[in-house]
Amino acid sequence: MTTTTPSLPLAPGTWTLDPVHCTVEFTARHMAISKVRGRFHHFDATVQIGESLETSQVKATVDLSSVDTNNTDRDNHLRNSDFFNVEQNPQMTFTSTQITDVGDGNYQMVGDLTIGSVTASETFDLTFNGTETFPGDGSFHAGFEATATINRNDYGVDFNVPLGAGGFVISDKIGIELDIQLLAPQG
Repeated sequence: MTTTTPSLPLAPGTWTLDPVHCTVEFTARHMAISKVRGRFHHFDATVQIGESLETSQVKATVDLSSVDTNNTDRDNHLRNSDFFNVEQNPQMTFTSTQITDVGDGNYQMVGDLTIGSVTASETFDLTFNGTETFPGDGSFHAGFEATATINRNDYGVDFNVPLGAGGFVISDKIGIELDIQLLAPQG
């Protein structure tokens, strides 16, 4: 592998997603007593590694219709106008605006998350898990984990049902967990 970008463990160029080795997952509290977990099956991202962190950028899209919480009725409800309204807003997008090295292989990534017609700034905590050459074809891979907590109400995703003892069925705060494997630039 060639030299890496200062403060970045990756060589400059366009790194692409290896989708079969990635997950885009979320969690929401249900009735404040348990978590419901879900994932999106269709997504894409590119990571442009520049000469510095300041010139590096992440762009990602998620197909909202690919939501899967392991419950068909709940998934269909998430797709309708109470939540994602996938007929009018088929994708969620993210574009980074700043990446900061916080030490020990950890980074903080700030960017614009768009759900529906609303765009808001969100912060992801990133952990670099290393690089490796895949023995099957010699391709060079890099791995990251990213986490964030967003407030779904900020995006107009505010459907809820009140509980008899106070509170609501669905939490406002949604945890996001990403396991990302990237492929090095070709050529």
